Amino acid sequence: MKIISIMASVFILIGCKTVQNNSKSTTMNLKNLHTENKAVQTNVLFQPTDGKVISLQIAKNEQLAEHMTKVPALLVCVSGNATYHDENGTTIKLQSGDYFNIPVNVKHWVDAHEESNFLLIK
Repeated sequence: MKIISIMASVFILIGCKTVQNNSKSTTMNLKNLHTENKAVQTNVLFQPTDGKVISLQIAKNEQLAEHMTKVPALLVCVSGNATYHDENGTTIKLQSGDYFNIPVNVKHWVDAHEESNFLLIK
């Protein structure tokens, strides 16, 4: 049910949060987007350009190899424990509910510390 809730929230959202691309970046979590005391809340998160939502799973102690994206992408951790790295020195720890805006034309890779599932939105 958590996956459906996260997917529904992502599809409802239509904007983009900006993340500084440096080693001092902080982890962002979906729960932190909703600070009002309301039963239903929405918040701008990301605007897809390529029209794809990809389910990605990385096995424990495995790596999504270094690569680049030609369009902005949003990586949402649905479950697990992993770390995003890029050539600029950015390191982001990702756990359930955490997300990161992947910059265009920057080499990056993801290391899974346990089996981890993601939604990649382009």
